Amino acid sequence: MVKFTSNRLLLFGATGDLSRRMLLPSLCALNAEGLLDPQIEIIGTARSEMDDQGFRAFARQSLEQFLPAERRGGLATFLNRLTYQPLDATDPSGFAALAEKVGKPEQGLSIFLSTAPSLFEPTIRGLAASGLANERCRIGLEKPLGTDLESSKHINDAVASAFPEDRIFRIDHYLGKETVQNLLALRFGNLLFEPLWNAAHIDHVQITVSETVGLESRVGYYDDSGALRDMVQNHMLQLLALLAMEPPVSYDATNVRDEKVKVLRSLRAVADGETVIGQYRAGAIAGQAVPGYDEELGKPSNTETFVAIKAHIDNWRWKGVPFYLRTGKRMPRRTTEIVVQFRQVPHSIFSGRGARTVPNLLVIGIQPEENITLSLMAKVPGLDRNGFALRSVPLAITMPDAFAGPQRRIAYERLLLDLIEGDQTLFVRRDEVEAQWTWIDAIRALWAEQQLEARTYTAGSWGPSAAIALAERDGISWHE
Repeated sequence: MVKFTSNRLLLFGATGDLSRRMLLPSLCALNAEGLLDPQIEIIGTARSEMDDQGFRAFARQSLEQFLPAERRGGLATFLNRLTYQPLDATDPSGFAALAEKVGKPEQGLSIFLSTAPSLFEPTIRGLAASGLANERCRIGLEKPLGTDLESSKHINDAVASAFPEDRIFRIDHYLGKETVQNLLALRFGNLLFEPLWNAAHIDHVQITVSETVGLESRVGYYDDSGALRDMVQNHMLQLLALLAMEPPVSYDATNVRDEKVKVLRSLRAVADGETVIGQYRAGAIAGQAVPGYDEELGKPSNTETFVAIKAHIDNWRWKGVPFYLRTGKRMPRRTTEIVVQFRQVPHSIFSGRGARTVPNLLVIGIQPEENITLSLMAKVPGLDRNGFALRSVPLAITMPDAFAGPQRRIAYERLLLDLIEGDQTLFVRRDEVEAQWTWIDAIRALWAEQQLEARTYTAGSWGPSAAIALAERDGISWHE
């Protein structure tokens, strides 16, 4: 593998929503901090007809809307880095003009591909034919990368025809979040946790990704996808893999991803009764009335907007520990969090004095707030004449408050910088993707076999009551 820092960045889908909200603001923020190579040029391409000045005006408007003013330092310099070349990816003849616009990067070219899945193959062919897939070019791929294992392999084969694996960067933006990376620091940088991070000491784990939004602008995509493929297949399984993996030999792309894929391959096939699917109906979010999924879609559908799963990892470390995964739209609040509940103490010396102990709980908040909270048992102050009283008290670390100075970053800042510099550690390898799809496809096959219908739930609730029962029959309550 040849390491190089690119001095050209080519953005496909440069006029799309992801570019407006995330990519251009991330690049501008990196530029403001002097983290981009002074020589780097950023070329945008999409179907939209515009020239360089038009794209710069588009970028300025996006930055003023989505990037705080204090992070827009050197805006004029950043805008001058931008150029634009219109392209219809289905027309092979257009790639020659794109290659001319890109020029011959002395150091290398990084490509960020954010297009419809149907355009992947013609885009890769066009890049290869125009000389934009040589040994000094690497490519970042934004999801969705297929709808099942077969289609994912088809896309990956197409990309692999022009780019070897060490120059393919599959993006899961959750891996760019600070608190997700802090999972590794928490586990492997503290002797306190790793000796207890196993079935002997952990009772169960919960991972929740909840959204308050409905379909918004993703009507066509979401109804063909559903919550399982949209959230569980990528984001949630990546969180699970980081949480459950064995200690890697070192913090580098090969070793970290080797350990993640072992976890994903150890996932037990989900059994009958271990999943619940739901679809929201009209309700209220934060006091505002919102329509049901069928109303937003404009037709009946069995697509799930909520899924809860009881998962198991069949390996030495986690045998017998259930992992409860839950994600849904139109939930009461937006949150992504991991809850690790430790086992009860084997014997309470305080029970004879009327004290009750509860298990320690580690809560890792990823969004909207980044924090880590560990609940510990402590004695309630007093003279104990009426018994010895214990209470669970939190030790809380709010990550932005713990470190004075660092900015709260957009996840894509780190990922774009790693793409430009060629660090694959926070990107997903092909065998990971295929292990994820293998597990997801088995769940969907089970649903099809059972003809499982999505249960309705009111917008603003935590999903169907059956999801509560999924955990409660094991004596467990969802953390809310």
